Amino acid sequence: MIFQYLLELSFSSWLIGIFLVLLLIDLIKNKNPPSFPPGPRPLPFVGNIFSGLDFPTIDKLADKYGEVFSLRLGFGKTVFVSGYKNVKEALVMDTFVDRPDVPLFYKIFKGLSVGVSNGYLWKMQRKFAITHLRHFGEAKKDLELSMQQETTFLCDAFRDEKGPFDPQIYLNSAVSNIISALVFGHRFEYHDEHFYNILRLDTEAISLAFSAGAQLYNFFPSLFEHLPGTHQKVFSNYNKITSFISDEVKKHKEKFDPSNPRDYIDAFLLEIEKNNDPDAGFNIETLIVSSLEMFEAGSETTATTLRWGFLYMMKYPEIQKKVQEEIDRVIGQSRQPCMADKPNMPYTEAVVHEIQRAGNVIPLGFPKKAIKDTTLGGYFIPKGTSMVANLTSALKDKNEWKTPDTFDPENFLDDQGQFRKRGAFLPFSAGKRVCVGESLARMQLFLFFTALLQRFTLSPDPGVKLSLEGLMGITYAPHPYRMCVTQR
Repeated sequence: MIFQYLLELSFSSWLIGIFLVLLLIDLIKNKNPPSFPPGPRPLPFVGNIFSGLDFPTIDKLADKYGEVFSLRLGFGKTVFVSGYKNVKEALVMDTFVDRPDVPLFYKIFKGLSVGVSNGYLWKMQRKFAITHLRHFGEAKKDLELSMQQETTFLCDAFRDEKGPFDPQIYLNSAVSNIISALVFGHRFEYHDEHFYNILRLDTEAISLAFSAGAQLYNFFPSLFEHLPGTHQKVFSNYNKITSFISDEVKKHKEKFDPSNPRDYIDAFLLEIEKNNDPDAGFNIETLIVSSLEMFEAGSETTATTLRWGFLYMMKYPEIQKKVQEEIDRVIGQSRQPCMADKPNMPYTEAVVHEIQRAGNVIPLGFPKKAIKDTTLGGYFIPKGTSMVANLTSALKDKNEWKTPDTFDPENFLDDQGQFRKRGAFLPFSAGKRVCVGESLARMQLFLFFTALLQRFTLSPDPGVKLSLEGLMGITYAPHPYRMCVTQR
């Protein structure tokens, strides 16, 4: 009787029944545990994927649901943390030390590079990266000289421009040349067409990676793997960049001398030869994706920060003038800036820090994952839950900054006009996952910014209104702009 009844059911009845069963499974599977952070009600099957993941939306959701709230993105839950105190606590906790498998980035970096790996592999790769960045960069006396030489090339390129121009490609090239020298052992000419194309592909991929199409791949990777869309353009760009890196590795292998490692790639090749621990990840595949990550991470954020810096200097010429007055007083015009000048230039250092704070280049940091059950802000967060620290909320916390929504170097100056450190200044994140290249980035920002303002006064394209609104990608970048430079 029951079997006959089931046969007589209409096709639509079967579809409704299957839908209800799947809906029940979805509700049971994704039911929040007690004391889990609140958040907007998720839609069946797709969760909160239409909520938006840009930092203004996250700020609004934090205002509504509290500084610790949750979203269900696809089939996983993510906790968002806002406010300086909560953000700092979350970042330094040993609980949030792993990275979740974000499908888009996992496909590109294969879970092998320092930024996306976990556990023993991450510890070994991070230790190696820090050691050899110091050896080939920060601890070598000629790194500063290399940066000074690159600022000369950059200033010459600016000087040769006779009218309004977009500084982006020059800045990308100059900053990339510093990390290129460390990783590849050489720099590239600004008008090298192949290198220019690699930088263009990288900039485009970073912009597209945050698009709605790319995010859909993150939520439903199996479904979108073979479908056309923005994510396929991202993958195509990264494939070409990876091919460029692979060619560099091939050239290094052909001229490899174990007794004289010249750069990061040589040092990694040497480690491959002598390391017998397969779990440590010292192989050619890891070398390629790690070099890709270092090349990209060491270029994009610093170049974007400098673009914000020049934009702010054009927007606030009175601040630009005060920086130049300090440069003239401390350095003059007869020599290049050096890192020894930095302690004697509190206003310039304050301006550079304020550019990082107001520019907000990495608004939401990079997600982490709880390696065990924990509590945060009075809420229970189960093992395996992803966590995103809203760095914007720390950089613009009204309880920490006198003028959080205004570009103001006074945020980093005391009553005597001396530079002061601020705990809520977290553009490089904090804790065990703090940016590996923080020291390198700080050096570049100070030397490039100071050298260019020593040589030039920056002004906007006549008749064009400057906008301080940014474009959201993996980084938060200014809209393209044109500027004029006048030699001092």
